[in-house]
Amino acid sequence: MQRRTAYILILSMMSLLVIGIVMLQSTGAFARDSHGDMYFFVKRQGMWLMIGTAALVGAALVDYRWWAKLWPWIYGLAVVLLILCFVPPVGMKINGAWRWINLGFASFQPSELGKVAVLLFLAWWYHRYEAESRQFWLGFACPLAVAGLIMALIVVEVDLGATSLIGVTTLAVMFVAGAGLRWLMLPLGLGLAGLVFAVLNIEERTGRLMAFLDPEKYKLHEGLQQWQALLAFGAGGVEGLGLGEGRQKMLYLPYAHTDFIFPMIGEELGLRFTLLTVFCFLLILMSGVLIAMNARDRFGMLLGFGITIIITVQAAINIGVTTSLLPNKGMPLPFISYGGSNLAVSMAFIGILLNIHRLGRRVPAARTRAIPSTSMAVRL
Repeated sequence: MQRRTAYILILSMMSLLVIGIVMLQSTGAFARDSHGDMYFFVKRQGMWLMIGTAALVGAALVDYRWWAKLWPWIYGLAVVLLILCFVPPVGMKINGAWRWINLGFASFQPSELGKVAVLLFLAWWYHRYEAESRQFWLGFACPLAVAGLIMALIVVEVDLGATSLIGVTTLAVMFVAGAGLRWLMLPLGLGLAGLVFAVLNIEERTGRLMAFLDPEKYKLHEGLQQWQALLAFGAGGVEGLGLGEGRQKMLYLPYAHTDFIFPMIGEELGLRFTLLTVFCFLLILMSGVLIAMNARDRFGMLLGFGITIIITVQAAINIGVTTSLLPNKGMPLPFISYGGSNLAVSMAFIGILLNIHRLGRRVPAARTRAIPSTSMAVRL
């Protein structure tokens, strides 16, 4: 099974990419911002797909241990870009949120780079301070503070989804690394308290929670997206209405080509393809965990585990929201939703997993802690 892990991982990702391009072709032509070009989103996504492919190949060929040297630079770049989100005209405010920067040919979400920075830092930190992982300062407070800076910059953009995703992944990596469970309960409790505070004091979040509790009552307002998504699933049934025959994409379901593309799969292709989508993410989860468990060293193990968690948890949140199992929170479905930043970073993550697998299976079961020595291997 271990020998076939890489093939399963690649096949699962490619299946999701094909589903994404096909559904984007079907839904993108009806989006409000298609500029009258029915292929607008397909062409843009195709451009990012090429960038993502280059990132995947590069990450698969470069020894993953070199990322241990580069994390300070990536972390610093992520901080700078997150700050630039609030500096016009570089930063772009869309739908009341400062989440994008203007690259000229496209927009980019620095929060995606923030994911990379946090994962690389945590893997490096707990590799270097393995013996101190159960201590309060070196095993809990310091790594949480460094990861927390990225999360703080993202949350002020009004991006609670990305902040929560990075926070959950951070706690999961810290737990696997051996951080004391009693310490991990503290940020978990504070995070839940912050979520409750946001729900009770931010009108938009309160409305989304009420719509989640009673979607039919709020189906014309806060619960519009989730209600229309349920109608799409119901209309599709097991067989689906047929590719291109969906009705919800015709401006009934907002953001049908981005955050709510999963219901469109259900409406046009039916239950079989929605289950296929879920199954592909389960295969990515299984493959990623196996790769992490057989990594050459602790750095690779933690990095592989973190990458697997951040991809699959994001998918679980998107699927949970679009099926009304979770309150509404805009978050793209990896490899499928329209969105170049997330696509490129997700494919780069798959490339790193492939490299961890390629190097890990060539060494004995006993792992070494060696990381290539360099002057850039930062010591905090």
